[in-house]
Amino acid sequence: MYDANPLIHHLRAASVGREDAVFATQPLAGPDAAAVTFAQLFARAEQMAAELVEQGVQPGDRVAVQVQKSLAAIELYLGTVMAGAVFLPLNTAYTDTEVAYFISDATPRVFVCDPERAGSLQSVAAQAKVLTLDAAGQGTLSALADRQGGFQVVARSPDDLAAILYTSGTTGRSKGAMLSHANLYSNSRTLRDHWEFTCDDVLIHALPIFHTHGLFVATNVALLAAASVVFLPGFDRDAILQAMPTATALMGVPTFYTRLLADERLTQECAANMRLFISGSAPLLVDTHEQWEARTGHRILERYGMTETNMSTSNPYRGERIAGTVGLPLPGVEARVMAEGTELAAGEIGVLEVRGPNVFQGYWQMPEKTAEELRPDGWFITGDLAKIDSNGYVTIVGRQKDLVITGGFNVYPKEVEVLIDDMPGVVESAVIGVPHPDFGEAVVAVVARSGDEISAEAIQAALVGQLAKFKQPKHVALVDALPRNTMGKVQKKALRETYAGLFG
Repeated sequence: MYDANPLIHHLRAASVGREDAVFATQPLAGPDAAAVTFAQLFARAEQMAAELVEQGVQPGDRVAVQVQKSLAAIELYLGTVMAGAVFLPLNTAYTDTEVAYFISDATPRVFVCDPERAGSLQSVAAQAKVLTLDAAGQGTLSALADRQGGFQVVARSPDDLAAILYTSGTTGRSKGAMLSHANLYSNSRTLRDHWEFTCDDVLIHALPIFHTHGLFVATNVALLAAASVVFLPGFDRDAILQAMPTATALMGVPTFYTRLLADERLTQECAANMRLFISGSAPLLVDTHEQWEARTGHRILERYGMTETNMSTSNPYRGERIAGTVGLPLPGVEARVMAEGTELAAGEIGVLEVRGPNVFQGYWQMPEKTAEELRPDGWFITGDLAKIDSNGYVTIVGRQKDLVITGGFNVYPKEVEVLIDDMPGVVESAVIGVPHPDFGEAVVAVVARSGDEISAEAIQAALVGQLAKFKQPKHVALVDALPRNTMGKVQKKALRETYAGLFG
């Protein structure tokens, strides 16, 4: 019954014969709750799919979701794809104003949100049917899905869309990256094989599921390997350390590893059963690599990807993992470094481009932007500055754009600057990213003001209701004027150098 739907077919086929095996070893309802088997997971996803169709969802429709992490949210993701629709997860930190943009741009048929925010978001999503789902998997969607039985999945082709994920753009307006069934399946299969995941694995899942890393890497890879997961609401140092002795793998962002290193309970004995620690979504410091290996005996495997490409490179599972690099292009993926239309030689720095079955289909309703960043022959211009050594290892050395990646999340400076510049007493602002020991990078706003009528604290307070927390500056520096070059352009590089040591 799943054959007609490429992504669901492959995810479900992996657990055939293991229907009674445990998918979630620690459901979010608590460690004493009954575990969820693969059979239960897909049966509930079918009920979700049937209810979405009951609500009017047709093939190609978008289903926008802004809910807390739960197994029910995973079932909703699978159910959306079963129904032939397009899953559109939204960061739970987004404000009503931010959500309004995504809803107006993607025009979803159904919008699922947390019950506590349903009142304020009802008007924002007036054009969509609003249903609710909380962290315990309860809400109007869950109640309605209870009445549904089995479901015959909707036929889709490999090139049909399975998801849209929004990512920051050069104009400050988020762009919807369109990902097909083939994009998601091919990348998950490659990662499963490259990292040697099997049904014997137990993955500690502490990542958010509105993001490529947590949804399409961690979840899809586990499903495609029929592996079990320890499904945590988020990063919980105690829970992760408690799970390690019986788990085999952890996927995280650099923040996970720096916080775990701060705990004396992290020892070689604690990590003895683990076979793989993976890091991504932000640069991992060489010092963190070295400390982790010294404490646990394991060398972290760092990889590289983007919303538009899923994962493109990875340090090898069997082979040399070189700190400071993001490894080699994955099987089936090509990578090159370009400058002014010419491919550069090994060791030279330029803009990284990648090509492969993992690369997205373009930006939702933005053909001009798609044409700027996705070449007709399939090469995607990442915007990251990189170099590739003679052995093929890729090192990311910076970003062509001013994108800030903090805790694995993207922040486009212009979006923050526009709000600060509009405040009384502000002449202009420059938002930059500077090194942070916990988040990789921290958002810092350097503000030129007229007089002293506005304070740093007032600027930070004014942004609370307008931006998601991860976008809000962790520090506001007040200056008389911003540095400029002879052409009048603000010198952000100089600002980054000035404030590089702000967080130690």
